[in-house]
Amino acid sequence: MPIIARTGNEAMSEAMRQINPDVVAAYPITPATEVVMLFAKFVADGLVDTEFVAVESEHSAMSACVGASAAGARVMTGTSSQGLQLMSEILPIASALRLPIVLCEVNRALSGPINIHCDHSDTMAVRDFAWIQIFSENAQEAYDNILQCMKIAEDKRVLLPAMATTDGFIISHCMEKIETLEDAEVKKYVGEYKGVNTVLDLKNPVTLGSLDLQDYYFEHKMPIVEAMRNAKSVIEEVGKEFGKLYGREYGLIEGYKLDDAEVAIVALGSTCGTTKAVVDELREKGQKVGLLKIRVFRPFPAEEIAAALANLKVAVILDRSDSYNNQGGPLFTEVRSALYDAAKKPLITNYIYGLGGREISLDDLRSIFAEQQEVAKAGKAKEVIKYFGVRE
Repeated sequence: MPIIARTGNEAMSEAMRQINPDVVAAYPITPATEVVMLFAKFVADGLVDTEFVAVESEHSAMSACVGASAAGARVMTGTSSQGLQLMSEILPIASALRLPIVLCEVNRALSGPINIHCDHSDTMAVRDFAWIQIFSENAQEAYDNILQCMKIAEDKRVLLPAMATTDGFIISHCMEKIETLEDAEVKKYVGEYKGVNTVLDLKNPVTLGSLDLQDYYFEHKMPIVEAMRNAKSVIEEVGKEFGKLYGREYGLIEGYKLDDAEVAIVALGSTCGTTKAVVDELREKGQKVGLLKIRVFRPFPAEEIAAALANLKVAVILDRSDSYNNQGGPLFTEVRSALYDAAKKPLITNYIYGLGGREISLDDLRSIFAEQQEVAKAGKAKEVIKYFGVRE
């Protein structure tokens, strides 16, 4: 398999090129602009036979994606931040119509104030629109996740749209070594897509997007619920198959040195890589620390998380966004809910950090571990929700 140097944006666009979707409709926004810009160059150079639709807004981009997917096309796009919010009216329509669109999402803070750097508030704002959400730790995972998203979304047991995310600038614009597949191998891996219940199937006519009032709306939501339940096992199947084929196995979550850990951080995205470095360093000093990386946020792997955290004294949940509900960040509230019925569970503390791209350093993570080791000794946390790194 070729080893190349690529940024996160380049890794995503390379995966798109190799998938060679039928339609891409997109509108540029920082820091995701490069993903579709590079793909547009592939189109112009004749490296793909994709129909590229340049639209006037992200709302139009997702609308065009919905129309193309409903017609039976394999469809992809990319966006970030305010662009994802402008798409938000159409996102639940894509999932309700069971359209397996794949979105390259680059995590960026929401305005206001205006900010172009990384946090997870954009992805979290649309977390309940029935899109599968998979977070990437680095450029390699960004590449692998896009390929897997296509398999997952198009699986007949799922048929839901999916987004793979990277952290803006931290991953999107930083160069890393990644291992790619050969073009022919990707073509074989993703296979040929055949749309289900498409509007252009004249022998089997269907109506999509019709008015649905009190008599059947509720019932028509239930297949989406069932599809999201099915998605968990499909994601695991696809991740294991990817590992067997290419040597990089993926699951819903990833435990790092958790087996005998007393204090562990729970996190999403690029911070997991930084945390691993600190865990290794503290382990050399005899400290029993670890990491639980949440790879899949939707569907939320509640049972798996509860089992992974059962033997800890303290779990530290890091949120790169806030729910503004005075109850903690999105990841924290869902982890706390997952632990509610657990027979064994750790003390938990929420650190809301890194909003607007504020860096979290090795020293920061060392200090978090040190604070929470004191909590483990005391058996009680003084503060459950902390806004970490805010200047006084």
